[in-house]
Amino acid sequence: MKKSKLLFISAAFSIFLSLVFSTVSFASTSSQIRNSILRMHVIANSDSEEDQQLKLKVRDAVLQQGRELFNGEIDAQSAEEKLIPKKNELENAAKKVITENGFDYDVKIVIGKAFFTTRTYDGRYTLPAGEYEAVNVIIGEGKGHNWWCVMFPPMCLPACEGDTQISDILPDSQLELVESNPKYEIRFKILELFESLKENLQ
Repeated sequence: MKKSKLLFISAAFSIFLSLVFSTVSFASTSSQIRNSILRMHVIANSDSEEDQQLKLKVRDAVLQQGRELFNGEIDAQSAEEKLIPKKNELENAAKKVITENGFDYDVKIVIGKAFFTTRTYDGRYTLPAGEYEAVNVIIGEGKGHNWWCVMFPPMCLPACEGDTQISDILPDSQLELVESNPKYEIRFKILELFESLKENLQ
């Protein structure tokens, strides 16, 4: 085999190994991020204009009812322990708004692990795909687009935005990842494909 061909194969293999190790490191950092973040999703009954407007009213009612809980007291590790006892109160606040607006949709709040695709929050932070601890507020059939935010650190309530920021809870290596642009970071897509496959196999 010619020396030039050997050099080419060696260089290609080195690039491949570099990509593999880089992706493994990326996946490990992504896992640490997922364990640090608590998410909230309010899922509309449908994509009709009325249902989408109702979704935002339900969001406001749930956030107001749980204001003291969502101000930074609850992190991803304590979410189920602290929120499940308050679930009925939060659901009742949501049902009240739904009824007041002339709808008869049911609403349920599911607290626990849920799978999410790669999403960018507030145009600043990209959360990698995978399982997160989450508060899911499902209105009616839950077939509409959702509103979502980061519950911990508390970025859902305007009054809390000046207290704890995502940069306060993530070390530099993790912060650098969430501040990456997914359009130019191919590892976000590789990780999403891997996590989606893993989710479908469960």
